[in-house]
Amino acid sequence: MKKTVSLLFAFILIASCFSSCGLSKEDSVNIKNADDLKGKSIGTQTGTTGYILANDIENAKVEKYKDGNDAVQALSQKKVDAVIIDKLTAQELVNENKNLEILPDPFNEEEYAIAYKKGNNELGEKLDGAIEKLKSDGTLDDISKHWIGNNPDHKSYTPKSDVHRSGTLVMATNAEFPPYENIEQGEIVGFDVDMARAICDELGMELKIKDMDFSAIITSINLDEADIGIAGISVTPERSKNVDFTQGYAVSSQVIIVRSE
Repeated sequence: MKKTVSLLFAFILIASCFSSCGLSKEDSVNIKNADDLKGKSIGTQTGTTGYILANDIENAKVEKYKDGNDAVQALSQKKVDAVIIDKLTAQELVNENKNLEILPDPFNEEEYAIAYKKGNNELGEKLDGAIEKLKSDGTLDDISKHWIGNNPDHKSYTPKSDVHRSGTLVMATNAEFPPYENIEQGEIVGFDVDMARAICDELGMELKIKDMDFSAIITSINLDEADIGIAGISVTPERSKNVDFTQGYAVSSQVIIVRSE
């Protein structure tokens, strides 16, 4: 009799754990597309497009994390059912976590742009002109090849030595978003960083980078602590209420990461 009661008690404990945590083995392998996210626990990076989109999913419980790596670790540890994040960053993170996989269908398409203080039209026009020049002369494509695609070598852009520079352009970023920006050997590097350096070549300015939480970037611009925000920032109606944006400089996708086991 005691053995039967003990077994029953153990079963109740296990069932209770799965129920209270909102996770189960079935949940972990039953997410095949965006529709399956309804009612699930979703990890996101605070303030990102993934976080905004996740909050629109029916009955989803959205968990906020400081960066994408923390969200992915929570997924690996079965604290959440899925993670929504930028495709290229997802690929980097999944390569480091073999028990995870990216679902084939993108969750959302988005275009990245540079944020700057609302009403600063002079800066906006200069930035747009520089981006247009970098697109037309192939510089942006060359930078992209070093960070995005097959076997990127992560070779950083070298600023031009013959440019007369006057003034400093302060860039707010979040160095937790490879391959756009992250820290390698103690230095902030990535596609966005190299693009900003090339823009400074066109504007005749020095570049200064401030690393901060993603959610603090727009605030830092409005407090005049930074001139621009570049961190894989997509244009949304909510963000456009607080800052202005340049033309887009890159297109990416939000994807869903799940456990593969």
